[in-house]
Amino acid sequence: MKLSPYFYDLRSAYQAELDDLVSDSEGKDVLRKRLAEKRNEIGFLVQMLEMAPEMVAVVFHQGFRFAKPAAVERFLGLPQEELPDWHSLTQAVTLEPWAQSLAQAVLREPQGARFLVVAAGLEYLHQHARMAPAAHAEGADGDQDEDAADAAEHDDDFNALSADDAADPQNSRTRDEASSNWLADVGFDRKD
Repeated sequence: MKLSPYFYDLRSAYQAELDDLVSDSEGKDVLRKRLAEKRNEIGFLVQMLEMAPEMVAVVFHQGFRFAKPAAVERFLGLPQEELPDWHSLTQAVTLEPWAQSLAQAVLREPQGARFLVVAAGLEYLHQHARMAPAAHAEGADGDQDEDAADAAEHDDDFNALSADDAADPQNSRTRDEASSNWLADVGFDRKD
């Protein structure tokens, strides 16, 4: 699967947006609560469909079913201006029942149908994150981006984490402890 530069760039912005919603300042998991709040703000968020699609796309997190992944992977390689219309993907991508009303609000906007394609693509990439590092974008001159080329050189077990990340804590208690240690190292008081 090859990603267009458009999806290649948006993929990391979408992931960062989701990461920002995951936990509060105390480290508590608040993703569901924050997504619910964002979903209630869809009337306002539609103003950002073109300017910051990743900020709006998160309201559809876990809101798509992918019946025909090949069709999704095909449009992930297209430039933004060549993306198909949402209505042409009805056999390949469907919305979860709870996401239908959100989609109706988006579809009332001039770029809403194209935006839903973008949101579906970003969610597909998020759900298939293992494929994402191996997917690469082609620049305007047909060359691979350097990061994508580096990722493609690795075997199937490639993990985009550094050696330091691989040793990071693996459960919430040890993550909290590591977080406290890091904060103490940079000069903050422990919250014990």
